[in-house]
Amino acid sequence: MKAMVLRGRSSLADSDQPLECDDLPTPEPAEGEVLLRVSVCGVCHTELDEIEGRTPPPSFPVVPGHEVIGRVEQCGRGVTLLREGQRVGVGWIHSSSGDEFENLSPQFRATGRDVNGGYAEFMTVPESYAYLIPEVFSDIEAAPLLCAGAVGYRALKLTGLSDGQRLGLTGFGGSAHIVLQLARQQFPNSPVYVFARDPAARDFAQQLGAVWAGDTTDRPQEQLDAIIDTTPVWKPIVEALACLAPGGRLVINAIRKEDDDIDELTRLSYHEHLWMEREIKTVANVTQFDLREFLPLAARIPIRPEVETYPLEAANQALVDLKRKPVRGAKVLVVDPTAAQ
Repeated sequence: MKAMVLRGRSSLADSDQPLECDDLPTPEPAEGEVLLRVSVCGVCHTELDEIEGRTPPPSFPVVPGHEVIGRVEQCGRGVTLLREGQRVGVGWIHSSSGDEFENLSPQFRATGRDVNGGYAEFMTVPESYAYLIPEVFSDIEAAPLLCAGAVGYRALKLTGLSDGQRLGLTGFGGSAHIVLQLARQQFPNSPVYVFARDPAARDFAQQLGAVWAGDTTDRPQEQLDAIIDTTPVWKPIVEALACLAPGGRLVINAIRKEDDDIDELTRLSYHEHLWMEREIKTVANVTQFDLREFLPLAARIPIRPEVETYPLEAANQALVDLKRKPVRGAKVLVVDPTAAQ
């Protein structure tokens, strides 16, 4: 099978080709697993963290990719939930303990990091971690929902927001543009405020229904009850804390943070940023339960991700664009153009 393979750590500041296109053996499904013929796979910022060593794979080589849409090609022994031909998706969680807190379990294994993922024509996954995709979504639309959408859903739950309270989003890329659509449906009386460096991203946010959009350092007239941070850096954390109302909560939706601007943390003032019972909470992975709750909800709305597509062989270009250019929506690799809906 054709696959884009990561053979070691590298800096995307120095390298435009972190992945190699290779021909690998098609995997065989183990007991309880299914083999998927991949049609598309989303491109996530976490891939940058894997490549640059902030959340490195335990071993190399590895096939990245954890926003996977495909069809069941073969069922391993003991599979009872799925059948050949069904369209399913796979997210960041490839397998874990199966309990409520499986996202925190030492048994957690990440798709495309701990095991081979979806930057390939085929992949395997335990059937419990493959999810039927609602018909309302095309393959390309569905791919970002498997991580950017699902982890955004988890982040929104972790805010503890009540309808009518004010929500902020700092950073407006693949996850935040889905969260905004989700928040407007779940909390119709809650105004959404967006902080983003890129003027085009701020315009996009207002097109999707944000009541206010400003730069990272701008201040809305009202203090916010909750803010979700989706950026890879530290400055938005400090700025967001200064915008929280007393008792407000900042939810950091990131696997890792880059160190380029870590000195921004020296600006933290206890009185300005932390006092008055402000809280900081982090998102750690997603569970199968998040995905099973989120996908039907996304279909009912329905959420419509903004997507830019690339062929599988252009995965390096997609990653470089994600690293270096302003992002509008999500990026998706088309692995099998004949199968992708």
